[in-house]
Amino acid sequence: MIDIRLQELIKDATVKLGLDIDQDTIVIETSKDSAHGDYATNIAMQLARPLRKNPREVATLLINAMDQTPFEKIEIAGPGFINFFLKPETLSKYIATILKEGSNFGNGSKKDTKVNIEFVSANPTGKLHLGHARGAAVGDTLARLFIKSGYEVIREFYVNDAGVQIDNLGKSLYVRYLNLFGIEKELPKDAYHSTDLIAIAESLKAEIGDKYVKESKEGLEYFKLEGTNKFLEIIKNDLQNFDVVFDVYSYETKVRAGNTIPKLLEKLAPFTYEEDGATFLKTSDFGDDKDRVIIKSNGDFTYFLPDIAYHLNKLSRGSSLLIDVLGADHHGYIGRMKAALQMFNYPADTLEVQIIQLVRIIQDGKELKMSKRTGNAITLEELCEEVGVDAARYFFLAKSASTHVDFDLDLATESSSANPVYYAQYAHARLSAVLARGEKFSLDPSGEGLKEAAELNLIKQLIAYPSAVSDATMTREPYKIANYIQKLASLVHSFYTEVRILDESNVQLTSARLGLSIAAQIVLKDALTLLGVSAPQTM
Repeated sequence: MIDIRLQELIKDATVKLGLDIDQDTIVIETSKDSAHGDYATNIAMQLARPLRKNPREVATLLINAMDQTPFEKIEIAGPGFINFFLKPETLSKYIATILKEGSNFGNGSKKDTKVNIEFVSANPTGKLHLGHARGAAVGDTLARLFIKSGYEVIREFYVNDAGVQIDNLGKSLYVRYLNLFGIEKELPKDAYHSTDLIAIAESLKAEIGDKYVKESKEGLEYFKLEGTNKFLEIIKNDLQNFDVVFDVYSYETKVRAGNTIPKLLEKLAPFTYEEDGATFLKTSDFGDDKDRVIIKSNGDFTYFLPDIAYHLNKLSRGSSLLIDVLGADHHGYIGRMKAALQMFNYPADTLEVQIIQLVRIIQDGKELKMSKRTGNAITLEELCEEVGVDAARYFFLAKSASTHVDFDLDLATESSSANPVYYAQYAHARLSAVLARGEKFSLDPSGEGLKEAAELNLIKQLIAYPSAVSDATMTREPYKIANYIQKLASLVHSFYTEVRILDESNVQLTSARLGLSIAAQIVLKDALTLLGVSAPQTM
């Protein structure tokens, strides 16, 4: 948009000065103070050395070589900054672009890269907790950002349906089932105590009657499978209610099945060694902080081995970039998996890992560790019932995933400007209201006559949307879209309160302001959609 146009104008000027520079290296920044113009660049300071001139002299040469048409004036500030003051019509002409492109405004060009984003991947042994919920919001919004930026995206959930935890689930469910027949049997060590297990046991009793009252290995396998499937069904339902839908569910049992693991071990053989009866993988040769065990001394695989097979499987399905969204306890996972993939000649940057930090629930100024209703850890389902999906997603996404979140339940349910999601949605509702009242007026997309500061500041923020989307995508930081939304909402509220949008005495200006209102509504709704948050017409 405008930043790219300014880069082009500066690039043309440098060519006239006999320089050949990469246009992408020209940094354009939005001025924080309107007294310093609309945009600024430090390019003159970058070029001072190759031109053997002081930066202010270089700035003068660049300005004289530039096309002056879009500008009211250009000033040199400080040691050599160039400040651009744009003509109102230079800004307002972008309204027509937004109206024409609609929700496609800000879309990136189509890319050849296929991105696989794996997130949530919770063990199917209980309902989703707050860490899973934040990971779901971050992973899903990353997927939305990549799609808008032109990438093909696969949303994937890895079902850990094998191992000790699933064994414990099966045993726990079996005991609950037997208890329903009056058979007294204690839960095993490391059992799952969720009341949901009792409900699942009751539903299975209704389906199969007393088929497995006599304990058997077959019965245990049945309860392992059914327990996994029932909890996975609950998880899928909770995620769907959270507006998260996966393209692919992959299963650890399928990764472990057949000859996948034996074949993998053959290929890894050159990178392994034996020590104390265990098999180690030489991950330290590829940047990991130490070598990792893949086969224990008792012959059992560590979870790392099927994880390697799983990541290779994802790559075999055509993805060239893998992004894993993982919990805060997975820092040590990054180096080992990157190392393993390099053993198969994949570059280290083939895999990226987004670590999601912890969430604390705050109510009445105090941390709420357990659900008041169940006495157990607070679940995604309960949180959404308490504050709604929109607030839950927005609050999870409002801060960098690498920082802890204090989720204030009182603030999330407050109808005030202090509540960021309410503030943003109310801005959209205000635009909808004024557009409904202005239906009798024609629409002017040209932006002609828009000169008020509240109008021009709003237009500048709208123009910045494509860059905001690109930046949030490339840095893998969805919170930047939340920041963008807050600034946009603030400017919408200022526009609404400071400008007489519907003015019977000036139909032409009203038409232009309605055009700006629609443009703002389009961008605000699209930005909210990237976060998975609704854009209500009324509030």
